[in-house]
Amino acid sequence: MVWRIAFAVAVLVLAGCAGSPSRTPPPQGSVRSEPSDVPAPPDYVAGGLYKPGVPDGGPEIPPDISALPEPVPRAEPRARYGNKSPYSVLGKRYYVLDTAEGYVERGIASWYGTKFHGRVTSSFEPYDMYQFTAAHKTLPLPSFAEVTNLENGRKVIVRVNDRGPFHERGPFHEGRIIDLSYAAAIKLGIHVRGTGRVEVRAITPDGQSSRTADVVSGPVAAANGATHASHPSRTVVIQVGSFRDHDNARRLKQRLQDADIRHVDIDSTRVDGGRVHRVRIQNVAGRDLQALLNRLAALGLSGARVVRE
Repeated sequence: MVWRIAFAVAVLVLAGCAGSPSRTPPPQGSVRSEPSDVPAPPDYVAGGLYKPGVPDGGPEIPPDISALPEPVPRAEPRARYGNKSPYSVLGKRYYVLDTAEGYVERGIASWYGTKFHGRVTSSFEPYDMYQFTAAHKTLPLPSFAEVTNLENGRKVIVRVNDRGPFHERGPFHEGRIIDLSYAAAIKLGIHVRGTGRVEVRAITPDGQSSRTADVVSGPVAAANGATHASHPSRTVVIQVGSFRDHDNARRLKQRLQDADIRHVDIDSTRVDGGRVHRVRIQNVAGRDLQALLNRLAALGLSGARVVRE
């Protein structure tokens, strides 16, 4: 009975937040809201799953964000909600990273606006489209990241406090790695077109690591002989596992594909008179190598290594 009451309270809160969003930006320098103490439903996921048939958009009059301060990276405890690992959305399983340190990834950024303004995020903080925030699938909540528009060089620091982007499969949604707040999208200049190619770099509280770390760096890459792939245009092969039993290799391949990792295949060869089935990720670009190694580590596959053909 207690959980039923808690669930009902949460539903009422969500319903109350789903009303007409404010069309006027909050006062300059407004402070973010603290997480709610209302318990989240056990299967609650924020982000792109709310009313999927209803289009999202920006306010009628775009706000002036020229004086809006970017968040200052600082050490924060993990949010009470939104960090369950693994979690599943639309049939896919995701693993939350133990730490944001060293995370770098390139892909497509999208943004979300009025449809979600005022609704609770996965961390159970209200979403404010007039602040510099973002939704990410695997970064810890909260964490901080610097997002760079690779087409025009514009940058913005965001506080990651939500999960997403989650969408049904389709060419329009392929490659999306981060959902930006409307204000962040304006800052990067992608609010009109809706998407843009970006680089996402996690920032430690001292603000240093994201500005000095290369995409391929750190002990994981060095131990795997990855330094030869530091050039963004070069590609390498990552071997994730090797098995005598083909079914074990097949299961690992499926697990990687379920985690939205592409170009996975099984290379079978004879070793010491027996058949060995090697699960490999092909055509990994040098600029994406460290981010992919981080993702594999988050899946519990820290033994993955770069192989030379």
